[in-house]
Amino acid sequence: MHKFNVLTFGPKNFNTSLEELKDYFNFKLIFHLKDSDQGSYKDYDVLLVHSDFLDENNFTNNLFKKNDLIKIALSKPNQIISAKFHDKLLLPFSVSELNKIIENSIAKKKFSKNSGIIIKEYNLDKNEKKLSRGNNFISLTEKEIHLLELFLKNVGSISKDEILKKVWKYAQDADTHTVETHIYRLRKKIKNKFSDEKFILNDKKGYYL
Repeated sequence: MHKFNVLTFGPKNFNTSLEELKDYFNFKLIFHLKDSDQGSYKDYDVLLVHSDFLDENNFTNNLFKKNDLIKIALSKPNQIISAKFHDKLLLPFSVSELNKIIENSIAKKKFSKNSGIIIKEYNLDKNEKKLSRGNNFISLTEKEIHLLELFLKNVGSISKDEILKKVWKYAQDADTHTVETHIYRLRKKIKNKFSDEKFILNDKKGYYL
């Protein structure tokens, strides 16, 4: 059973060629009909758009409103492709090339989704190791990322001992001063870049966001 559903927009002869090869694809291929309901895009993971459709402005405008879907253009050499497409594949292509680009696009989307975390009005990108707000960002260490993730998972304050246990795993060279030092440095970085002195707060019980 295929894991992914791929909806393709193409001319009749192109669709016929794909139909003949469908047993070799690592996904379920569905052909779009012009008179069909376009409101069911949520049932698909990827939209494949043939070059014959790329110049139809009304079509592409409606298509790009579905921003949560992966869109791959099947284009001719030197054809200008909108930046709103996630990827493109040149015509003609092989079965292995089509399988690969779809699998890679889905993997990149999952990777990006898992890496992005919203913290207050900030975005934490674990892959890039950055905390950003608007056009500004600071670079983070692994320990700083672990600290922020720990704060997010907990309701209320977290003691220095608990932070030491969860983040440093009671390393021989770590103590509560290590926790204080790291939090001090992270607070300073955030204050200097974002002028925010209330990102990490503390009370008698410990630290919290």
